[in-house]
Amino acid sequence: MGTHFRLDGETVEVVEFASMATGMEVIVKDGRDRLARMSLRELLTSDRAELIHDGSGPSSADDEDVAAVVLNRLTKEEKKEVLERAEHVREMLTGYRSGSEDLPRPDEPRPQYAPGLPLQARYEAKAAELGVSARSTRRWAQAFREHGEAGLVPRAARADGGLSNADPRWVEAAEEVLSEYEEESRPSVKVVLEEVEARVKTKFKLVKVPVPPQTTAYRWMQELERRHPTFRLSTQRNRDIADRPRGVYGKLRPTRPGEYVLMDTTRLDVFALDPVTLRWMQAELTLAMDWYTRCIIGLRVTPVSTKAIDAAAVLYQAYRPQPVPESWPREAAWPEHGIPRGVLVEAEAVHGPVTGVWGPKVVPETLIVDHGKIYLSAHLTSVCRRMGISVQPARLRTGRDKGPVERFFRTLREDLLQRLPGYKGPNIHSRGLNPEKDAFFFHHELEAIIREWVAVDYHRTPHEGLVDPHLPKVELSPARMFEHGLARAGYIEVPRDPHLAFEFLDVTMRTVQHYGVEINSRRYNGPCLDGLRDMAGSDIDLDKRRLEFFTDPDDATRIHFRDHERVWHTLEWEHALSLDMPLSGSPPVRPAPGGEGVHLPRRPARHRPAAEAVEPRPGHFPGRTTDGLAALPRTGRSGPPRGASRRSQFAAVGRPCAVSARTGRAAGSRGRPSGGRGR
Repeated sequence: MGTHFRLDGETVEVVEFASMATGMEVIVKDGRDRLARMSLRELLTSDRAELIHDGSGPSSADDEDVAAVVLNRLTKEEKKEVLERAEHVREMLTGYRSGSEDLPRPDEPRPQYAPGLPLQARYEAKAAELGVSARSTRRWAQAFREHGEAGLVPRAARADGGLSNADPRWVEAAEEVLSEYEEESRPSVKVVLEEVEARVKTKFKLVKVPVPPQTTAYRWMQELERRHPTFRLSTQRNRDIADRPRGVYGKLRPTRPGEYVLMDTTRLDVFALDPVTLRWMQAELTLAMDWYTRCIIGLRVTPVSTKAIDAAAVLYQAYRPQPVPESWPREAAWPEHGIPRGVLVEAEAVHGPVTGVWGPKVVPETLIVDHGKIYLSAHLTSVCRRMGISVQPARLRTGRDKGPVERFFRTLREDLLQRLPGYKGPNIHSRGLNPEKDAFFFHHELEAIIREWVAVDYHRTPHEGLVDPHLPKVELSPARMFEHGLARAGYIEVPRDPHLAFEFLDVTMRTVQHYGVEINSRRYNGPCLDGLRDMAGSDIDLDKRRLEFFTDPDDATRIHFRDHERVWHTLEWEHALSLDMPLSGSPPVRPAPGGEGVHLPRRPARHRPAAEAVEPRPGHFPGRTTDGLAALPRTGRSGPPRGASRRSQFAAVGRPCAVSARTGRAAGSRGRPSGGRGR
């Protein structure tokens, strides 16, 4: 009794205890002698009550820190010096460096530190041994008795570094000046210090603010650089840091696969070759990533620039992943089972039976994109509306809204692209002398390599961003996280019509002629067009005679058509039987005038079996290195030797390699111009 508390802002005193059937209770009296009764447990644990102590005993608000905090602030050298000094102090006080006679060293106790000697004699002996004064050893012993090893830390090491000794008014002026350079070119430290000095004199006219010496000012400015990056990083990076939100960060927290899907486009840091002109070209990668699992559910490499249909084609792959090549390892193929049942497109609905696909099937619920025209186009938004997908644009100039996909682009560059010929680096400062002439892979080959790397390596490598809160130490790869998500969220019921996915494809309006339909100089035909032919001389307006045909930019060998009864049909290209692979619908770059015709022969045996090409590496999966990735070098330069053109590389072996999506004929088969150099 007599203990004082602060209860709901008023000071109360405990005057009596009462034992009740519900437990121990106390009676308190406030400053106006009013009595109140409350539970002792509530008084001791509730946030309403705060103990008013009399100053005796430790408190969490004390300035003193425990030894663990003080010692962990030291560097390794400083900590080692303190621990050695503690051994000397223990030897002075007890005769043993361990502090206990039960743990003596071979020569302990030494005669000058025998426990029977006076402490003053031991202080003087230790001072003579270490070359310090007896007063210092006496002060060490007193500090060790009071604070333990933490008491032996020198004051210089205890002092707070950084801006603890800086005048707050000088710091305020310096932060104002640095904030003004967020969108300016990078200044020098000397210029900033001169502006800070002028700002201090202008802002604090009535009070004299001491100006620090030059060395001190430079040291303080180095500390301010951590808060307001100005001198060390690039100006673009400085602006990104300055735009960070203040306070606690928020984030979307996906709870199941498909809840949030991120889409973005980036220009790849590697040059590719056009299959017709053999000229180097820029390449752009568009991909879709499931946020919960970090799985890549669709990707597409396009030359020069990306169109809205390319973005739709990537989203189409989320519903219908492409089948895996026969050369891929079994572990890289995702089976048709073990995915949410009722996915829009069944395995046999479009391209016949397959043994596996390159990635998981995911039904997106919310699509997070930037403000690019290709993502906010009428075609993509209308299809998403029909599929029940919510399109959520990210904030302007806020790349962190799509942080996982931005980080994937960096992983792709560091783990794969920089190993490829034609790699140009992430910026102009990292660019080689002439990376264009090292370009070796066509765009479709580059896409196949990236797709294979994603399936074989990325999907099966533990990801630091994938964490199960119940088992935070378990390493999860995107593939394992997908299985975890299915077990957690269960099956998702979606529309079962396999033809709904065709609505993602590009729409081309054409009339039906007697020979069928012609799109980009390719003729398609099928029995479903009977009854619609020979309409060229009809009196019906042209706009009403044209019908809609759905084309896949990744496979121009077929198009899809829906008749007036809303039944879907597939029309084959007249030369499709001559091909053993899908034909891309991307048009080639126009060849340079006066170029020579070229017949692209078969590529030499560059892709060797994995066992012959690459030895297994630690951290990679044995037996999963495939034909496409086996050719990638581990170190050093790859690709053709300098000075050798791609034509000369292929002079010995012949095959029609590429087919023009514009003409439907093999490149160079009729003396088509090649575009100048063999690069």
